[in-house]
Amino acid sequence: MYTVDRKDEVVELNGLPQSSVGSPTPALLSREGRTILAYYLEDFREHEDGAGGTTTDYPPETLAIVDFNRCYAVMFGPPNDEAFAGHPLAKRGLTPYGTYEVKNSSWIRQLERMNSVHYLHDPERFWKRRHLIFSFHDSVFECIADGFEIETSFGSMESIVPRMAEKLWQR
Repeated sequence: MYTVDRKDEVVELNGLPQSSVGSPTPALLSREGRTILAYYLEDFREHEDGAGGTTTDYPPETLAIVDFNRCYAVMFGPPNDEAFAGHPLAKRGLTPYGTYEVKNSSWIRQLERMNSVHYLHDPERFWKRRHLIFSFHDSVFECIADGFEIETSFGSMESIVPRMAEKLWQR
């Protein structure tokens, strides 16, 4: 884990599909430079039940598949939602069940310093990278990447793994 200083700024990324707040069951496939994350979405629709009330229909399982472009580093694991206050960015606005970017990231700065011993080191390359966080019910996924693309799909987590593996080896 990285150590946060006064420069880290947590910014929520709006407009992305909401992960399931009950059981998102995130799954991760990763190789050097490439990472694919999948999780169940909070997807339900309320409608009138014909008797003057409302009912909720849950469609087939809906998943998000997130493809991280040029993923350089990954952390996946604790804390869960009950221990979230222990995350170093919790006091900066990071909460469970959301998607965030950390501006002026301590983690990116730490990676840049670590790489500074390389004879071709270029600090500018590090400032183009993004510190992204997807927080779930029982875990947090964080990465340093150039960006990401997200798509939705229907099915079970087991059925989506071959699609994740295919994406992992594309490009």
